[in-house]
Amino acid sequence: MRLRVRAIEMDLWRLHIFCRVVELRSFSGAARAVYLSQPTVSSHIKDLESHFECKLVDRLGRDVVPTKAGSLLYGYATRMIALKGEAENAMAEFQGRIKGRLTVGGSTIPAGYILPPLLGKFRERYPEVVVTLVQGDTERVVRDTLQGNVELGIVGAKAQEVQLIQKKIIDDEMFLVVPGKHKWAGRRHVVMDEVVSEPFIMRELGSGTRKSIEQVLDKAGHALGALNVVSEMGSTEAIRQGIKAGVGVSILSECAVAEELTAKTLKKLKIQGLTFKRAFYLTVHRHRTQSPLCRTFIDFLNRQKETK
Repeated sequence: MRLRVRAIEMDLWRLHIFCRVVELRSFSGAARAVYLSQPTVSSHIKDLESHFECKLVDRLGRDVVPTKAGSLLYGYATRMIALKGEAENAMAEFQGRIKGRLTVGGSTIPAGYILPPLLGKFRERYPEVVVTLVQGDTERVVRDTLQGNVELGIVGAKAQEVQLIQKKIIDDEMFLVVPGKHKWAGRRHVVMDEVVSEPFIMRELGSGTRKSIEQVLDKAGHALGALNVVSEMGSTEAIRQGIKAGVGVSILSECAVAEELTAKTLKKLKIQGLTFKRAFYLTVHRHRTQSPLCRTFIDFLNRQKETK
């Protein structure tokens, strides 16, 4: 019986490796993801191809892509792996324990400032749970949710993909942020005509923050291109440091600069006539069954929202 269980686990492990190869389009990338050597990953894929008596992946230049048979297997493999995790979590839940591993995706602001304290509270309540937080811009978190790399994501923009379900979970407000010694530091608001002449630091394409800024400006009849963008940066932390260094001003979430606002090294202002309010959205795949652990975490987030 023990040998049979081990055989099942080995088959699922090979399928897990195969899924990583397909998702990352790379043997070397999959090897790094599962902490194996590239030859070992290649050997596991060959074992699967021998078992199914067909080719599962093709090398096209630097990319590895699934064959039609590989695409078919990938659909079943992801469901089998998810079902294994669901079975383990369900049995633990039946025995009165919430345990297991949950992978959550977060765009820059949720992952950097909102989720860490919430995950701390969740772990206090469920100490046998291991939560992996994957940070990326909104586009990456959406892609990871679609591909099943994360079970749920929290992002700062609505997604267009019909395969996703999104629910507003957290409200947020952004402000114009300037250095503590800036010429505007003693003011409460400025007008847009002043902002467009000031050096401005912008988030990169694909960022939910950038999309939110663009939406507010468009609605008010202002073009994003009218801003005097002197730099584009890939993270809120980089922009925060850029503002401190005098590179330019920017529009950031208040929670991202809370410490600096208290210390008065940065100041926040409103732009007259504009309100940069937005929401963060809990994002899950429409057609994937959520594990009991995932549902427990979603219930926890909803309770936290209700208590605020």
